[in-house]
Amino acid sequence: MGVKLLLEPAEREALKSQVEKWLKMSMQTGQFWYLVDARWYKAMLQYLKVETRKADSLESDADVPEDEADPPGPMDNSAILIDPTQGELRPQLMENFDYNLVPEDMFEALKSTFGLVMGQTGIRKAVIEHGMFVKHCKVEVYPFDLHLADLDDEENVKKINFSKADTLKQVEEVARKTFEIDENVPIRLWSKYHRGSYDLLQTPDISLHALGIYSNQLVIVERQNADKTWPRGEVSTDKDNDLVTPASLASPSVSGAKDKAKDTSTVSTVPTPPLAPVSTRYRMGTSDDNASDRAKPGLCGLSNLGNTCFMNSIIQGLSNCPPVTEYFANDNYIEDINEENPLGMKGEVANSFGELIKHMWSGRYSYIVPRNFKMVVGRFAPQFSGYQQQDSQELLIFLLDGLHEDLNRIKRKPYIELKDRDNRTDEEVAAEAWETHKKRNDSVLSDLLHGLLKSTVVCPQCPEVSVKFDPYCFLSLPLPVKKERKIDVFLVYLDPLKCPKQFKVTVPKNGCMKDLCAVLAQMSDVNQHQMVVTDVYNHRFHKIYWADEALSHILDRDDIFVYEVPTQPSATTTDPDTVILPVYLRERKSSTTYSPSNLFGQPLLVGVPRENCNYEQLYEIVLDQMARYVTKPPVNNPDGSLNVWWKPKPKEDVDQNGVSSNGTASNGIPNGESEETTPSSEGESSILPSNAEVSDAQGDDEESMEDEDDNKGPPKMFVMNVVNSYGNATLDSLENDGKPLSLTSKTYLSLDWNKYAKEMFYNEKASEEFNQDDSFDAKPTQKKQHVKLEECLELYTSVEKLGANDAWYCPSCKAHQQATKKFDLWSLPGLLVISLKRFSYNRYWRDKLDTFVEFPTKGLEMSKYVINKNHGKAIYDLLAVSNHYGGMGGGHYTAYAKNKDDGQWYYFDDCNVIPSSEEAVVTKAAYVLFYQRRDLSNLSRSTPIVSSSPMSNGNGYMANGEASSVEDMEIN
Repeated sequence: MGVKLLLEPAEREALKSQVEKWLKMSMQTGQFWYLVDARWYKAMLQYLKVETRKADSLESDADVPEDEADPPGPMDNSAILIDPTQGELRPQLMENFDYNLVPEDMFEALKSTFGLVMGQTGIRKAVIEHGMFVKHCKVEVYPFDLHLADLDDEENVKKINFSKADTLKQVEEVARKTFEIDENVPIRLWSKYHRGSYDLLQTPDISLHALGIYSNQLVIVERQNADKTWPRGEVSTDKDNDLVTPASLASPSVSGAKDKAKDTSTVSTVPTPPLAPVSTRYRMGTSDDNASDRAKPGLCGLSNLGNTCFMNSIIQGLSNCPPVTEYFANDNYIEDINEENPLGMKGEVANSFGELIKHMWSGRYSYIVPRNFKMVVGRFAPQFSGYQQQDSQELLIFLLDGLHEDLNRIKRKPYIELKDRDNRTDEEVAAEAWETHKKRNDSVLSDLLHGLLKSTVVCPQCPEVSVKFDPYCFLSLPLPVKKERKIDVFLVYLDPLKCPKQFKVTVPKNGCMKDLCAVLAQMSDVNQHQMVVTDVYNHRFHKIYWADEALSHILDRDDIFVYEVPTQPSATTTDPDTVILPVYLRERKSSTTYSPSNLFGQPLLVGVPRENCNYEQLYEIVLDQMARYVTKPPVNNPDGSLNVWWKPKPKEDVDQNGVSSNGTASNGIPNGESEETTPSSEGESSILPSNAEVSDAQGDDEESMEDEDDNKGPPKMFVMNVVNSYGNATLDSLENDGKPLSLTSKTYLSLDWNKYAKEMFYNEKASEEFNQDDSFDAKPTQKKQHVKLEECLELYTSVEKLGANDAWYCPSCKAHQQATKKFDLWSLPGLLVISLKRFSYNRYWRDKLDTFVEFPTKGLEMSKYVINKNHGKAIYDLLAVSNHYGGMGGGHYTAYAKNKDDGQWYYFDDCNVIPSSEEAVVTKAAYVLFYQRRDLSNLSRSTPIVSSSPMSNGNGYMANGEASSVEDMEIN
């Protein structure tokens, strides 16, 4: 489809009006929406002058003035597709960053106006109803796959594509066709979570999402026998309690002693006596061990319902805190349930958690499928309603808050106005803060888990000092490590004869482009103020960065090219003498449209005179910049005849070795010359266009070149045009009339090459050559192998300067200031939960710190970190650890925990529970630590839990012990 370069003002305004209406549309089930590349989408909005929310746009619109916005050219989704001709999306794309969603009518209108790149089709996706409890419409961007297998042949798995909105009945229909099962043969579908653990799928008219089925779930198809029996046995259903348990269900979930040498566990299958239904909501597993290794209290695994290992890990941690376990297992929580608390969950979270704990400690079950608990959590916290991997710490925050409010003994919370410090002592202010807190928050959870935190903020501009005492329920400790990342970059030198060089630079994660340039300058002896950082994709500039833009914009998959330029680029000032032009290389066609496949080679950033630069001067400047891989055509051939390179050569003029009669090889390099071979860029995009496109251009070029008048001399190797930033639409033709050209930093230049000139004088091999710096072979510097928990605590209680984005409002200055902030511990709880801040993430990248943190399993002395002189001794012993293995956005959660009955350590990995040791608990995977104060360990399970004074051991609530509002604290 052709490209409409410039719309008439009336057309532009009409399309703008329509687009603004479409952008206000809400999604509805049954609709189809289209994915559009985010950068093309932004260019389109800028061209139409459509104002959008920042959340809908990739960056601020300030970098492209509306009056200068170019037409976006044809829609191009190649950046978000693995193969543009197949339409398969790249994995892990993010909305508003990689792509934007537009309704079907809007897509068709944009397609008819701007066109679609040749060979591509629209990326059409269905709108489905999402959310198990809080319903909303959402585009299903990625397919939902199920693995189907016949019960008789579970190894033969079929991967079938479904939608989350499909029902179980539709899965059954597909299963019958896949395994050729007659319609008259009854079948049952089972979810298989792990070896031996099956869950019967019922309610055929419910969607897969509502049933808790997740992508890549294994579903087993069971056929009824000819005698009307089922291979897996009958299913008994208790109508009163809705417990559904397959009669033959069994699972080897609890292992006996593990052979460390072989790392395997063996069990013997011994049937257990039938158990009366005791739960209305949980599916239980039986123990398959022999009599001596049968299921024991607390040694109960939790089935993975689909990426729910994060939940299982936290539950095991809380389950092995004795005061919590005894409170719930003995039904003491029932009398405390507060169904009237508007901040609570009507007691449902407490009831669900209580039942779960009771069954885990009943000693009857080797594992439990905690489906109801997950459903209750998802009902009140929709972020946990799906089956995506989540952060276990975030679930812990929700549980501690939810359980506390469900069990809050305060039925009606009074309104209490906070008082100013008024030169009172810390003791007085702390006591008042605690008393105020207890008037609104009084539960077993607050008695056990809350402490008091002092925060001091000092204004740098005036004597103002703010001191507050806030409650907390856990400490989130930063890791004292310097946060850096490595980025591969190509440096393109200003000297056109100098080969580009690839470097591996180490930069601060939270730095900006000028930090990258500073490091690269030290490695290359190039002035950092004459560098421009760019992201090159598909032979064009995907993004040109300013010096103060964050390095977080750079993803690991990006190809970063840093150009040395003759003048210092700036977003605020303009060089009066020189302008930097982005330059693209394209194959010439007679058409006014250019698809991205017409681009070739690496783009250039060329400095040219701002004033008095005509066409011929610009041509020579650009040609000189390509001197390393472009040779100027000689006027005469070796035999003295005129070199008419622009005309097609007769076949007899080219020998079988590809050498023409003028002694030049078909690539334009004189015969006999050789070049050194250097590594090619691993991230280099394909340079040559497809054969079909070359063929299309050939006829046009031949006709235009043969019409040249020999008396006028040879034509130029390329003509120069002004194009859009994508390089796929010509905006203006530059006239070779000797007059000065009007050039600005917003001018994108294209060099549209003559076919024969490209073949003869452009050396593709030389253009791709680069050298590699020694930084690629250098051994990584030895980092500190581990840190101690004490170092994390010291960092947490140290003085921190707030960042510009976290400035504090000073009531005296009446302005936001980058104040200093300090946390101090005033009182500590009986159960101390510590979270290690391993994860850092923002809109563009995510990262995890795998630093080994050495923490004590016994005798953690916390008194030295408490500034309250009246605080008693605070020595803690470890109860449990929540572990995270892997990177961001995935990985796996497990737990270590010490059983309160036998005093032994165990490793909990979903359904599996195996013996461990105290030495094995401390690993670099540790994420959340559960400690108990020693004086609390002697508390009788029948003794009421009484809150302590904030002056001695103290409690508090919900400041969560954050070191700052910034996700990570960087240590230089």
